Amino acid sequence: MSNENKSIHEFDFNLICEYFSAMERQGPGSPEVTIKALSFIDNISDGSHIADIGCGTGGQTMVLAQNAPGKITGIDLFPIFIDLFNANARKMNLQDRVKGIVGSMDKLTFDNEELDLIWSEGAIYNIGFEKGLTEWRRFLKRGGYIAVSEASWFTDERPDEIDAFWRDAYPGIDTIPNKVAQMQKAGYIPVASFILPENSWTENFYVPQNRAQETFLTRHKGNKAAVELVANLLHEAVLYSKYKDYYGYVFYIGRKI
Repeated sequence: MSNENKSIHEFDFNLICEYFSAMERQGPGSPEVTIKALSFIDNISDGSHIADIGCGTGGQTMVLAQNAPGKITGIDLFPIFIDLFNANARKMNLQDRVKGIVGSMDKLTFDNEELDLIWSEGAIYNIGFEKGLTEWRRFLKRGGYIAVSEASWFTDERPDEIDAFWRDAYPGIDTIPNKVAQMQKAGYIPVASFILPENSWTENFYVPQNRAQETFLTRHKGNKAAVELVANLLHEAVLYSKYKDYYGYVFYIGRKI
């Protein structure tokens, strides 16, 4: 199999974690996008409990904490991310109400109706959009909100090359109207959806990777898997540049009925 056709999920997770631990964000996004999504959410107070599921190192979580009251629990499967998450919270003097814990998004330990808001930027695909919305719903209070960003098609048809890439990388990718319908079917009122701007991918995701790749490859000199991982991610960036009119990330915000 050629490097450019290798799926990200075929690489060693420890290597992927090390690579992305050098980034402020582990997926497309920006502080402006996080704040915009938050603007559609009501009734968050000092007593609210927010969960950021698949939080990574917490780039978006810290923005959330600076712009919303309440307690925030970040959950991620990988300890290296959670260590960095908690270090970032301390650095920003947010540790009294922002805490990261190691956990799996398909085995959450919250009580039923404990949460006022569930947040997940670029991570729900790990469990699946429909499954995540359905299974996480029980942890939300009635009237509570969910806000997730998700890879989505902008058009009903697209070139074969990008269609094949995403069908392999994430078979759950779908069009925006279909995603909104899935949210409604899962028991939410769709409140808003919006496409993340191009700079969420370029300036905030791919450019920081370019800066870190040389260091990563130097540290793993002679490691074929490391070379292939970087080649794979460079290819992904080329595909985005070529086909960005056909897909991107979309924020979906819903309120539990």
